Amino acid sequence: MGEKSVGAIIFRKENGKIRYLVLLYPAGHWDYVKGHVETGESSTETLVREAEEETRLIDLEIIPGFNERISYEYTSNGEKIPKEVVFMLAETKTEEIKLSFEHKDYKWLEFDKALKQVTFKTAKDVLKKADKFIKKLS
Repeated sequence: MGEKSVGAIIFRKENGKIRYLVLLYPAGHWDYVKGHVETGESSTETLVREAEEETRLIDLEIIPGFNERISYEYTSNGEKIPKEVVFMLAETKTEEIKLSFEHKDYKWLEFDKALKQVTFKTAKDVLKKADKFIKKLS
C-alpha cells in the first residue's frame, strides 16, 4: 500500500494577472502545497488543513472540476514507496504567506515563470493543466 497525499495549485488574481504559489522545500526543489491524507479525511479537508499548516492561508476557494492525479515512487531507507498525489485547484485573495518549518521560501509567479521555477516534470504538467482550466473558466 502506498502513500496518498493531496496537493493544491493555489492562485490569486492581481491586476488582472494570475499568479501561482510555489514553495521551496528543504530538499531544494520547488513544488506546491501538499500533504498526507489523515485517517477519515476527505481530499478537500486534507487540502484545507495542509494549506493552513504550511502557509497560514485560510480563505481558499476550491475550484470544482479540477482533479489531477500523479503517481511516482520515492526511496526511503532503501525501500521504494509508491505515492499518489491528487492535485486540486484553489483561489485565494491573500498575498502574504507565513511559511511553516516545512518550507524555506515561497514565490507568487505568473504562469511562464512558475513553469520554469517548479522542479519536477509532474509539477510542470499539473500547472499547465491548471492554467488551461482557469483560462476556460474566464
